[in-house]
Amino acid sequence: MPRIVILGVFVADTAYRADRQPKMGETILGRSFALGPGGKGSNQSVAAARAGGAGAEVHFISRLGRDPFADIARATWAAAGVRPEITEDAESYTGAAYIFVEHATGNNAIIIAPGAAGRISAEDVERHRDLIAGADVAITQLEQPMDAALHFLRIARAGGAVTILNPAPAAPLDDGMLALCDYVTPNESETEALAGLPVTTLAEAERAADALIARGPRAAVITLGEKGALLRRDGASVHVPAFSAGPVVETTGAGDAFNGGFAVALAEGRPPAEAVRFGCATAAISVTRPGTAPSMPSREEIEALLRGGS
Repeated sequence: MPRIVILGVFVADTAYRADRQPKMGETILGRSFALGPGGKGSNQSVAAARAGGAGAEVHFISRLGRDPFADIARATWAAAGVRPEITEDAESYTGAAYIFVEHATGNNAIIIAPGAAGRISAEDVERHRDLIAGADVAITQLEQPMDAALHFLRIARAGGAVTILNPAPAAPLDDGMLALCDYVTPNESETEALAGLPVTTLAEAERAADALIARGPRAAVITLGEKGALLRRDGASVHVPAFSAGPVVETTGAGDAFNGGFAVALAEGRPPAEAVRFGCATAAISVTRPGTAPSMPSREEIEALLRGGS
């Protein structure tokens, strides 16, 4: 059974849907509100566990407070089949996120207060050294402190895992950290921030991917929203168009769905281009539903979409 280990953050998503965001000092009426599980690492764990089904072992390393939001986290992971590796932090709170969803388009804007997960340390990671070193695929992001992510990647690389860095939210990165990555998986804006190059066409995405790879990772996968994803590896590119799984309801969590599905496919030994296709199918289904973790599709749904084509 392939083992996927993910380091990251859980936050409780408080999602507000309205026609527009309020101006400073203004109050407006929203169309709906939802409370649910979120955080990139947690979302990716749920996506991987559901995409892998009974055939994958997905572990999630994080910190929680001792409060009702922590109860939401544990219930979410139990339902999805995620194996939590959690440090409880009584001196902080379980994180939360404000998510504004534009009613007409489904586009979003987000503010994150990570709470206990913002205190994840290299020591927390070290406690799970054997688990990380024995992973087939290890994935992390940039919502937790950088030193914890760096230590995680070092252990995973030394153990022989395929390492994935989803550089979100965008932040300055040391080349030494990028050199620990088999794959870096930014979206368009994150790519522009890291590479210093525009990403408005596939040709520009290729050039930006090359600039990223020159800094150390073995490959880059740039997620392009409605244009799918671009895999750049060994001087060659594969563009995987987006799948259509139905009307777009909400794009929140689409990148997390992609990364979770991509990690599962790599852990199963699929070729990189096929793994990108699996990730794109996972993301395509997720955007047809509201929410983040609750929108992640099952293995059966992903396989059905793959059989049906794009």
